[in-house]
Amino acid sequence: MDQFYTMTIAGHKRDLPICEVNEHLSIAAFNMFSDVEITIATATELLKRVPDFDVLITAESKGIPLAYEMSRQSGKRYILARKSAKLYMKKPVAVDVKSITTAKIQTLYLDSDDMAHLKDKSVLIVDDVISTGESLAALENLVHKSGGKIVGRATVLAEGDAAKRDDIIFLEPLPLFTK
Repeated sequence: MDQFYTMTIAGHKRDLPICEVNEHLSIAAFNMFSDVEITIATATELLKRVPDFDVLITAESKGIPLAYEMSRQSGKRYILARKSAKLYMKKPVAVDVKSITTAKIQTLYLDSDDMAHLKDKSVLIVDDVISTGESLAALENLVHKSGGKIVGRATVLAEGDAAKRDDIIFLEPLPLFTK
């Protein structure tokens, strides 16, 4: 039998599947892909809570729908840190990240053109879920290397101890399930 964690996010009820990370830990998996209703609603709610900003940044890939919709609603550009260097990147800058949902260390890349766009800008970091804060730290590193000023960190869900942090803006807490 499948197990779910039921919650309401930005006024919309969702059943999140419980997924085992390891023998001691499971998470409720939140996936914004294809959920247009939740993407629009969460972007709207987060934009009401975040400070003024010039540009958004997120990491590939689950933060993309949120960053796009926040960009569309605010009229401000979003920048994407990629998980691999792409041919169009002139001088990519890389930082490593270890996420709770990924088995190995990943690398995030930002092109020099995107870095130039962040320079001297007020930057809002956005993601779908913040848990350990590792992806957030990697994005912060890229923004600092670019010469941007971080004005906020926004996420739909703050998982586990992330909900106790006072430096992130989030809509709902999400528990971790330990065995």
